[in-house]
Amino acid sequence: MKIKSVVASVIILLSLFSLINPFSADADEKIVYVVPIEETVEKGLLAFLERAVEEAEKANAEAIIFDVNTPGGAVDAAGGIGKLLTGTDLKTISFVNKQALSAGAYISLNTDEIYMVPGSTMGSAAIIDQQGNTAGKKAESYWFAAMKSAAVESGRDPIYAQAMADESIDLPELGAGKGKLLTLTAEQALEVGYSEGTVKNLDDLLKKLGYENAEIRNVDVTFAEKLARFLTHPVVIPILMTIGSLGLVLELYSPGFGLPGIAGLSALLLFFYGHLIAGLAGFETLILFALGIGLILLEFFVPGGIAGTIGFLAIIASFFLASDNIVHMGISLLIAMTASILLSILMIRVFGKKMKFFRRIILTDSTSTDKGYVSNKNRLELIGVEGTTVTPLRPSGTIVVDDERIDAVSEGAFIPKDRKVRIVKTEGSRIVVREIPDRQ
Repeated sequence: MKIKSVVASVIILLSLFSLINPFSADADEKIVYVVPIEETVEKGLLAFLERAVEEAEKANAEAIIFDVNTPGGAVDAAGGIGKLLTGTDLKTISFVNKQALSAGAYISLNTDEIYMVPGSTMGSAAIIDQQGNTAGKKAESYWFAAMKSAAVESGRDPIYAQAMADESIDLPELGAGKGKLLTLTAEQALEVGYSEGTVKNLDDLLKKLGYENAEIRNVDVTFAEKLARFLTHPVVIPILMTIGSLGLVLELYSPGFGLPGIAGLSALLLFFYGHLIAGLAGFETLILFALGIGLILLEFFVPGGIAGTIGFLAIIASFFLASDNIVHMGISLLIAMTASILLSILMIRVFGKKMKFFRRIILTDSTSTDKGYVSNKNRLELIGVEGTTVTPLRPSGTIVVDDERIDAVSEGAFIPKDRKVRIVKTEGSRIVVREIPDRQ
């Protein structure tokens, strides 16, 4: 009995211990998140990284490794990403797996550590506008300060970050200066303290950091996030708006609701969908857009111009509300409107007579007499008939033919009253007469 009691007591104690410290072996296992930063930096990428960082924080991850391979992108998106990375308490590491240029360099500088693979590059961070030209002095000043601040916050010499954005800084030993922006190779970055080391691949990095036995969690971009990143791309936005405006304009000139209207409405809905998924807009912008479309349709039934004007302004306002960059949205709208006007003219003038679709919405026939279009019956039976003027013809007046008064015109000459005339031409209601000379 005593032995049984002892065994039972041991079992109970072990059970209690397991409840107090369950899976003690797994509790010591480290969790490391690996998050890709690829392609163009835009607002869709910011929304994806916010989700990834939130997941890592909830999982109490040891660190987040950002697999960087980007040529750069939007400055405002890069600024948001930099704020996100410096705002988390987790250890952040940039793994430059080919290139971290422009906004990519700024993002990397906002992480705690940077590692690069052989042959990778980082730098060349000039700020340019949507046309590929250098931005204005105000934007450049902001970007120079942002690059410097990112380097200082991460404990790196800011002169190299400034040289990445300012071609006037002379660093000839690194190939910068005299009109050239600084771009660091993996060896140069390690030399100037902009990299903590050079590694062959991700596995080599994990081993170097002591995470070779950690649980690696890869955060992949969902289809919705990929679509949002594509739809919020600075080049795609004006294309969507051009298709939308052109489709709706063509729909106004065609009967019913057909392909142009569907294409235009779909393009605009994709625009709002991308901004909704990226977290740039709320449903209020979509409601405002729908209200604007409704007011424009109401204009067809309640003429006056007020409803249509308010509807147009509501649509424009919804576009600006969906974007956090008024300048970029204004440029996109200008591009869309200009392209829509030019394409409309091109399709009507060049393709209007060749394509069946455009023949349905464009009037190409002329109402000529040769084609049977007359406003009055053409009285051909009067040609050659004689009559008498009852009023002078100057050159128009009235004649009498078999007791019927007829409005007529002369061939140009004045014909007095009570003169004999002969009808020489009839064109609908126009009766042309010629005076008959008196016979001596």
